[in-house]
Amino acid sequence: MLKPPFILAIAGGGSTYTPGIVKSLMVRLEDFPLAEIRLYDIDSSRQDTIAPVVEKVIRDHSQTITFTTTSDPETAFRGAHFVFAQMRVGQYKMREQDEKIPLRHGVPGQETCGPGGLAYGLRTILPMVELIDLVEHYADSNAWIVNYSNPAAIVAEGVRRLRPQARVLNICDMPVAAMRNMGAILGVDRHKLEVDYFGLNHFGWFTRVMVDGEDRLPELRRHIAKFGLLTEDAAQTDPQHSDPSWVKTWRNIQPIMEHFPEYLPNPYLQYYLMPNDIVAHQRPDYTRANEVMDGREKKLFAAAEEYKRTGILPDAFHVGVHGAFIVDVACSLAFDLRQRHLVIVENKGAIANLPYDAMVEVPAYITANGPEPVRMGAVPLFHQTLLMQQLASEQLLVEATIEGSYEKALQAFTLNRTVPSMQHAKAILDEMIAANAAYWPELKKAWQDGEAVK
Repeated sequence: MLKPPFILAIAGGGSTYTPGIVKSLMVRLEDFPLAEIRLYDIDSSRQDTIAPVVEKVIRDHSQTITFTTTSDPETAFRGAHFVFAQMRVGQYKMREQDEKIPLRHGVPGQETCGPGGLAYGLRTILPMVELIDLVEHYADSNAWIVNYSNPAAIVAEGVRRLRPQARVLNICDMPVAAMRNMGAILGVDRHKLEVDYFGLNHFGWFTRVMVDGEDRLPELRRHIAKFGLLTEDAAQTDPQHSDPSWVKTWRNIQPIMEHFPEYLPNPYLQYYLMPNDIVAHQRPDYTRANEVMDGREKKLFAAAEEYKRTGILPDAFHVGVHGAFIVDVACSLAFDLRQRHLVIVENKGAIANLPYDAMVEVPAYITANGPEPVRMGAVPLFHQTLLMQQLASEQLLVEATIEGSYEKALQAFTLNRTVPSMQHAKAILDEMIAANAAYWPELKKAWQDGEAVK
């Protein structure tokens, strides 16, 4: 078992989420003692802007933690015990393309779902593998990578294929954010909930919501029928998921449950089950990427400049479910707490009628040796069929990445439920290949070779 105090590296240190994550760590120092925090980012300019804010957060709580910023992998990972991975390959410039290109073809534009998520996955799998190799080369031999780089399902499948022995725990805060909302509706803290859940990342269902031994899902069904997965006044505890576009997302759980009331869906299922409605309410010229750049990004960078100028740090970031969940998981890994969390794991029978090697999202007990999944049993035919189609799309996307195969990329796009036809799939993929020329050279060559043959 790893011995505290820990050396922690955050890969993607220039992210606007970094100050909130570090604040989450600081308020939990008794639970997760730290000797050093290292920020690592290949974009040193962006990281240098964020770093003074992060250091201020650290110094408000500790004068002894060493703080390092670097773009050198050896400096970042040498002897590290934990690595939090939050890479965004292509940054928000490419997220904007991921969202806007599908919308031009009448298909939902979203960061992690549909063609946007597939494109993001094509950019992220190989850099994630490169990061794993660097960590394994330099870090403590027992180090854990807690990966929450999106699109988490595709990245997890790529890691399973290419680095099956890596000490990586793949997580996502979306189910936990849903649990936060459930807790607010039921009047209890989310940590009081014990849920059963099955699916793939951003593609799953809650089947039970237990509080003190009682299943409160029937109560949640009645509430959702009126308000969606929001409190009656739509007040939220986490600004990350409470702006207008997110409020609409939480409300869209209502029509999904009206049609399929048995289970409570992950909110991202709106993109797969209601694609026409989503497109009708999205602005092709101003997507979620623009909202983030004009909102959270601008606010944090302005606060960093003000802090540099005045020495006063405005309240420009928050500690929400995102950072709190990461620290919960890291504590359970570090101290063998066996806490139950929703994480992404190799199936190995957890969902009886999905492939053994599928990367699924289910409850698991988090131990010092990794996750021990809870068996969810067989799922109904409707849900199994949806999951198998989505799984096939994601697995083909991973194969396309590994092989540089245009044909498999086209198959992945065609199978995705958000895409209505192979013609749509080809038009979107071809436009995305042109936009991602710097990131997909092998795929671009395969596409060009195929066009030349025709």
